[in-house]
Amino acid sequence: MTPIDPVTHLTELAETATRSATALGAGIREATALVHGTLANGGTLLFCGNGGSAADAQHMATEYMVRYRRNRAPLRAIALTTDTSNLTACGNDFSFDEIFSRQVEGLGRAGDLLIVHTTSGNSPNCLRAVEVARAMGMRTLALTAKDGGAIKAMVDCCLVVPTDRTDRAQEIHLAIQHAICDAVESAGLGADRTAAP
Repeated sequence: MTPIDPVTHLTELAETATRSATALGAGIREATALVHGTLANGGTLLFCGNGGSAADAQHMATEYMVRYRRNRAPLRAIALTTDTSNLTACGNDFSFDEIFSRQVEGLGRAGDLLIVHTTSGNSPNCLRAVEVARAMGMRTLALTAKDGGAIKAMVDCCLVVPTDRTDRAQEIHLAIQHAICDAVESAGLGADRTAAP
């Protein structure tokens, strides 16, 4: 087996990022408007995903709650992936498919935004969370890849990264989410606290 040149990873990532910027520009702006509108109207961002996408969900909820590039008041955001007692109890007592939807039902409200990270677009627990969120009057945003999966037809906005690789999709998902957060912060949401270091 021929060893892979690790620098190739960055080259391929840059190529995927360029394709994504071209293909998803309008969708990213739509997603930004969804996030901004939710927060400006006092709503909450609820993030979920599995595996590496769960880590991305936690990462992004933190960017809004704590800060991204600017010191400002916290913006309402929560990751549905972090409470191990909640997740394991629901998985054990009900089903793993319900671990996010149960929290959406308990914590969400009309006017909130559910943000789902799923590279396949077919994770049953993510699909179920979207179903519950929509029934409650919440808006929905998904970041996915490949052909978008079943979730593509279920959400208000779906950003389908043009790649079949899970790792590449997750890398671009995080870059897109950072771009959205940066735009929201720059629009002045969250009163300034001090100048950023």
